[in-house]
Amino acid sequence: MPDVVAAGLRVLFCGINPGLLTAATGHHFARPGNRFWPVLHLSGFTPRLLEPAEQRDLLSYGLGITNVVARATARADELSNDEYVEGGRLLTEKVARLGPRWLAVVGVTAYRAAFGERTAQVGPQERTFGETRVWVLPNPSGLNAHWTAQTMAEEFARLRVAAES
Repeated sequence: MPDVVAAGLRVLFCGINPGLLTAATGHHFARPGNRFWPVLHLSGFTPRLLEPAEQRDLLSYGLGITNVVARATARADELSNDEYVEGGRLLTEKVARLGPRWLAVVGVTAYRAAFGERTAQVGPQERTFGETRVWVLPNPSGLNAHWTAQTMAEEFARLRVAAES
């Protein structure tokens, strides 16, 4: 699954791992029920709704996408704790190399597992990676019924405001 990254991004979004459709298409958050792209637009990060196939356009907005774990699965609960921990180590190296202003981990469970932060909640985190600040966002999967597209967009917008200041 190719990352959509560049040095010095405003925000590097980090999904949990590629789903099967994402892996098959090579486009992040490709499953039709995933709300990442609509929420990104609703929150003001993009001026229009992008399709997964337009993911490289994110770079022009100072945004990028990667994953905690590279292995594709049907569901994130198929990943082992060791995969999360190793993914967190590799992500730390990637962030050090790329130096985004913010790392936005999309999924509090993935963040907790990858970085051993068992009590982390959605929102800005105390942890930093050098100069890179960390924000945990709700998982936009259609399986995450606790968050609506609107409440997710509000949280994404909080990050957008912080990233713009």
